[in-house]
Amino acid sequence: MLPKSHLAALRVICRLLEGVPAWAVTGSTALAAQGVPVQPHDIDLQTDTAGAYAIQEALTEFMVRPVAYSSTGQIRSHFGAAVVARTPVEIMGDVEVRRPDGSWRPSPDLTSRLWVEAAGLRLPVLPLEHEYEAYRLLGRTDRAELLGPHLVGGASSLRRPSGES
Repeated sequence: MLPKSHLAALRVICRLLEGVPAWAVTGSTALAAQGVPVQPHDIDLQTDTAGAYAIQEALTEFMVRPVAYSSTGQIRSHFGAAVVARTPVEIMGDVEVRRPDGSWRPSPDLTSRLWVEAAGLRLPVLPLEHEYEAYRLLGRTDRAELLGPHLVGGASSLRRPSGES
């Protein structure tokens, strides 16, 4: 279940991003919107590079960190941050996560996004299977394990890329 503050922020975000073609809510907020029992602390928005700068423009009055290319060595994207309705919002364009073999997992195909209903809002989210694999690559096995029962066929039915256990 999404906190009231997140719902207030998502109402603003959905209204302001009507013209941005391909974006999705991801991370804990997307999990909660899809019925996974998590307590989200922020709102993560994924898009492509152009979309990250378009979101920044749409959320100008809320921005606290301008969108710019950023890399931690394990994850890279065009990253920026905002605060909407007292809720932290992270913007990520063309997110790539490093695989164990050193290659980069390409950013998600946003045409695979799903639409879920949450308190009267229609939210674009990435499939739980995508979230599962992303959490595994980031070493967040606790979060990946939490998703297992919510996946069609369970977590064991997902294909694991070579080099991963």
